[in-house]
Amino acid sequence: MHVYAISDPHLSFTEDKPMSVFGAVWENHWDEITTDWKDKVRSDDVVLIAGDISWAMYLQDAVKDLELIGALPGTKILIRGNHDYWWSGISKVRAVLPEGTYCLQNDALKIGKYVFAGSRGWSVPETGAAQSAEDAKIFEREIIRMEMSLTAADKLREEGDKLIAMIHYPPFNSRYENSPFTELFRRFGVNKVVYGHLHGVESRTELVRVKQGAEYFLTSCDKLGNVLKLVD
Repeated sequence: MHVYAISDPHLSFTEDKPMSVFGAVWENHWDEITTDWKDKVRSDDVVLIAGDISWAMYLQDAVKDLELIGALPGTKILIRGNHDYWWSGISKVRAVLPEGTYCLQNDALKIGKYVFAGSRGWSVPETGAAQSAEDAKIFEREIIRMEMSLTAADKLREEGDKLIAMIHYPPFNSRYENSPFTELFRRFGVNKVVYGHLHGVESRTELVRVKQGAEYFLTSCDKLGNVLKLVD
């Protein structure tokens, strides 16, 4: 069993929002991703998608995008990104997910010797920078949600299991300083962390970083060249 990851596909098969306007790396990006996916992934593998899945505004408009993901090999695990406005009540989202596709929200999932947890997260402020009242409120709420998911994972985890956390936003600032999210990952003994959200040539480009004993993987599809990243 292998665990792969990719994030931020920004699918738009029912929305007129072509990603190619953001540069050449986005030309036919989904075709490149699916070609690589089919070449690598087998039925007993897992693929993590750390948010910004679809440009759809409403759940019914995201169904086609979700079906395209669901038709690909392996078990798929999704978390919400900041652009996933279609992600409404979790029971409604789960009702339309294709077979073999799962989403995490305040909970966890165990597959084989792996336990998966995750939440969207929020922007970690730079040292000395002030957060707006609204940002601070969302930030604190996301910390609570991540802790809920990791607590659920801890109950599922057995001796020898690896714990992999998913978060859409980077769990640290531009200096990779510790944050409440990295502290949660340390406290719960997370082995691997998958995140996305960052795009373009000017964003942080360190694709893998070890911090407090955990490996952190930046998996935005354009940063990976539209191929899956082997996480474990």
